[in-house]
Amino acid sequence: MTRQGVPVFLQVTDARELSPEMWRELIECWAAVSNAGGAVGFPFPPVGFDEVAVVADRLITGLDPERSRLLLALVDGTLAGWLNVRKNADPLIAHWGTVHHVQTHTGFRGRAIGVALMHELCRLAREEMALEQLRLAARGGAGLEAFYERLGWKEIGRWPGALRFGPGDDRDDILMMIEL
Repeated sequence: MTRQGVPVFLQVTDARELSPEMWRELIECWAAVSNAGGAVGFPFPPVGFDEVAVVADRLITGLDPERSRLLLALVDGTLAGWLNVRKNADPLIAHWGTVHHVQTHTGFRGRAIGVALMHELCRLAREEMALEQLRLAARGGAGLEAFYERLGWKEIGRWPGALRFGPGDDRDDILMMIEL
């Protein structure tokens, strides 16, 4: 039984598991978060549904139960947030995974969806994907490192001025990790 307003998590490991409605919701969420200034892969808003759909389709059709999964947070059946986690195939680095596109739909901000999503991510990475650590890159200047640090992530590197959004608007690319 689920409580109203509490996120329920769904893992997607194959494109066939995602309904056309949820596929559309994911694209709409991604566009909304991007257009609100979110650091989720489209650095120059505005972006439209069709532009995001091309990238989302590539991500979704590339899912693989062994190497790439979506983690969706649903609230009352509606997509409230999602992320992608990828495990490395190379045996030298197969013990760690990379997190991409962490986002909370703009209509669900302030409800701790992102926190819940990150906690569930750590559980699934450790228990179901047999990962020992996770890594991600966060855009400097957006306050993202503080969010991740509150959840136990540590900064492990920084590329000063790596991201250029316009003249005089260079931002750091912050590399972070968490031990599981």
